[in-house]
Amino acid sequence: MTTDPSKSPSGSSSAGSSSNGSSSAGSPPAGSPSADTLRKLHSARARSAYERAVAACRHAGIDPDAAQTVPTSPVGRAANALRLSAQSLTALAGTAPDPAADARCARNAAATAALAAQVATHMSAQVTGSQDDHAGTATALRAALTASQAAAKAAGGTAAGQDMALNAIADDAEDRAVEAARAAGWM
Repeated sequence: MTTDPSKSPSGSSSAGSSSNGSSSAGSPPAGSPSADTLRKLHSARARSAYERAVAACRHAGIDPDAAQTVPTSPVGRAANALRLSAQSLTALAGTAPDPAADARCARNAAATAALAAQVATHMSAQVTGSQDDHAGTATALRAALTASQAAAKAAGGTAAGQDMALNAIADDAEDRAVEAARAAGWM
């Protein structure tokens, strides 16, 4: 969780939702969940990935004020990605459900978490030489990268954000990334 609620995106996924469940990206394939249902699924995954990114940045000592519009360092890049992810989640809460856009938001949050995990792993390696710490951070990094790749697959393809098998894989990968981040002491 973020330490400053005023800097955290809204946890509400219902703001701005259309009542008819239609998507600006077109109708979902027959038998697919509604756009509102997909919004909830993608939003939950995006918020989870964002919280992982916040935790990894906090663990690495990355201050949100280190964000750089044109990043010149891994720390500046991670802080900027975190800032952009927060803005994206806030914007998501204020728009009508769109499975493709919602899945891209989750993908971007997962990519932010993967970047933050890379920086946290690098910084942990510099601070401690413990094999246990190294193994935990390496596992958390691999899980973050896997979650990012799964989110990218769920956001891509012809049924962007609407393929329930890919969404389930991405959800599972996100759950594992959260577990690994906790085991590494980031959350």
